[in-house]
Amino acid sequence: MSIDLSRMPKLGFGLMRLPEKDGVIDIAQVCSMVDKYMAAGMNYFDTAYVYHSGKSEGVAKEAIVTRYDRDKFMLATKLPAWEIKKESDVDRIFNEQLQRAGVNYFDFYLLHSIEDGSNYDTYVKYDCFKWGIEKKKEGKIKHFGFSFHGSPELLEQIVDSHPEIEFVQIQYNYLDRTNPVVRSQRLYEILSSRNIPIIVMEPVRGGKLANMTPEIMEKFEAARPGASAASWALRFVGSQPGVMTILSGMSTEAQMEDNIRTFTNFEPMNSEEFALIDEVTSELLKVPQIGCTSCKYCCDGCPSGISIPDVFRTINTLRRHPDDWRSKNFYSGLIKRSGKASDCIACGQCESVCPQHLPIIELMKEAAEVLGK
Repeated sequence: MSIDLSRMPKLGFGLMRLPEKDGVIDIAQVCSMVDKYMAAGMNYFDTAYVYHSGKSEGVAKEAIVTRYDRDKFMLATKLPAWEIKKESDVDRIFNEQLQRAGVNYFDFYLLHSIEDGSNYDTYVKYDCFKWGIEKKKEGKIKHFGFSFHGSPELLEQIVDSHPEIEFVQIQYNYLDRTNPVVRSQRLYEILSSRNIPIIVMEPVRGGKLANMTPEIMEKFEAARPGASAASWALRFVGSQPGVMTILSGMSTEAQMEDNIRTFTNFEPMNSEEFALIDEVTSELLKVPQIGCTSCKYCCDGCPSGISIPDVFRTINTLRRHPDDWRSKNFYSGLIKRSGKASDCIACGQCESVCPQHLPIIELMKEAAEVLGK
């Protein structure tokens, strides 16, 4: 069953960074955001077995599945390699996902975070590509693909040896085009040249491209008055041929409303705007930043309870603005509810699950030194 691209909204609602209140997911706000998104004529929701410590699929049930007819929305979720210890785990996890989400089938199902090494090896070991085809035949999966964090060489190998793959989800944004780890431009070219539909994750790079310096915002404002920094990042991705849907992990209604404005009567970028994006990219790359996208995969298993993405956000701000007292204040508040950077015991659990392959242990040493002063 080929994907009807005309049915796919350009903006997908990612359920990885849902709003929270008093440390728990704010269901009422999620429902309100879902309603605004659906009212705008958009209906693609992306979740995963591990998002929000395993609670995201249940939120999808409560905020979407029980409130809308099944044919009015599309739901995507993912199989996590790191949770598979034996062959029976594959069906066990899948059946648990169906129950959590309260559905009889998933519109889109992905092998989660394929990368060179353990994750890919696990999917091969348990023949998960063939398994996905069987689930399609059973009608429990409508479209089968994978999300990808590996090398261009591995991507070519997989898509050329698995023609059954209908789509691929990659990290793509204007800042990561030349990133030597992500190499997103090359990933995009591989898929585009084979006419494989692309779903994009991290178009705003975990929020980093939504928060620009005043100097960059002046340039954006001059070119497109009133447009947010996030809208520039989303329009860049949305202007690329072959991009089917762009996921945004929206945490607030303001983000939702801004993104809906961007994709309502969508305007592709013109040559002058692309040139400005290249200029901004060069400016941003002058200051080295920790490439954390705040996925929080590192947090659940941290024995010291460190909110690693928030620590890195503080360090990134200080790298750009060394005298910014607000960053130190933010960190002082953070460590009242989280472990300190200096609490890191270098166990390596975080590095084993980081899709960006960051040297987190070394970076935490830097953070402990900078923030401990």
